Amino acid sequence: MQNGPDELSLVFQALADPTRREILSRLRGGPTTVGELAEPFAMSRPAISQHLKVLERAGLIERTATAQWRTCTLRTEPLDEASAWVERHRGEWNARFDLLDERLRELKGQTDA
Repeated sequence: MQNGPDELSLVFQALADPTRREILSRLRGGPTTVGELAEPFAMSRPAISQHLKVLERAGLIERTATAQWRTCTLRTEPLDEASAWVERHRGEWNARFDLLDERLRELKGQTDA
């Protein structure tokens, strides 16, 4: 049995928050300092730091320190793994939705008759 959440769960938990998703979007342009990442958000630096810790724990960012600068870099590998997981399950989900649509049409046809 595994202790704690698995890597994929950590990624989905990190992506569940809109602030963290926005931080990741801002990192698409390349490495960014923590100060630059924090600028658009109306929250304290400790709150931003907590969001960055969640992203780092999920493997979505890498934080480095050079002199007084703390820089964050996007890591896409966990996003690729999450995307692959979704794609593996998409066909099954679509099939189930198709069956549900068919059943709803049948029920609607019975009530219209």
